[in-house]
Amino acid sequence: MAENTFKAALARGETLCGLWLALADPYSAEVCAGAGFDWLLIDGEHAPNDLRSTLASLQALAAYPVVPLVRPPVGDTVGIKRLLDIGARNILIPMVETPEQARELVAATRYPPRGVRGVGAALARASGFGRDAAYLSHADDGVCLLLQIESVAGLAALDEIAAVDGVDGVFIGPADLAASFGQLGQPGHADVQQAIQDAARRIRAAGKAAGILSTDEAQARVYLDWGYTFVAVGTDVTLLARATSGLAARFRTD
Repeated sequence: MAENTFKAALARGETLCGLWLALADPYSAEVCAGAGFDWLLIDGEHAPNDLRSTLASLQALAAYPVVPLVRPPVGDTVGIKRLLDIGARNILIPMVETPEQARELVAATRYPPRGVRGVGAALARASGFGRDAAYLSHADDGVCLLLQIESVAGLAALDEIAAVDGVDGVFIGPADLAASFGQLGQPGHADVQQAIQDAARRIRAAGKAAGILSTDEAQARVYLDWGYTFVAVGTDVTLLARATSGLAARFRTD
């Protein structure tokens, strides 16, 4: 299996810009695949993706020079096992708040004795359906695990979470973080932004990559300046909604 180029680029500190895929359709995912982004995230937390639709999007993206990431709805061992088996190698887990949870998630992505991932590689797309005879020996090293911090509790434990061996990056979720700060719908609030800036410093101090999402181009550039290196600069849903609303407004008659 080829090297996980996304994981290697994060480790080198490269800047990688991506796009959120929330339309939950492989055809629209393929449209975005040729746009020139470094990575595309298939969202299963706030988009109606299930295992089969995630698989279909992974298959659609495979023909393009773009890296797929997958975010499941929750970080459970069974769900992670199934995503790994269908070929997801870069996984973003939402709502992480403790180092104990981080260690459990690392274990979920590793085969025994390093972890608890169930062994079914002979049936899996990840191993070329059993054709990669060496898959079990290199699978662990090919996984890129990203943990999402999006609460005051998560921020309090950020240093410990980022220090967990096997965590490749930490992603800050501004919307939920703002809600946790008591500023629902106000991720631009000064207290939230200060926490986001400080989080980038703490993540990088731990030697890990820092990630974030912003659908505002100017804000995304600020985050890049603050040291975030894998940044989602838009979502397919937002782009479509804005473009269609703008076009309709330009042709609407009173």
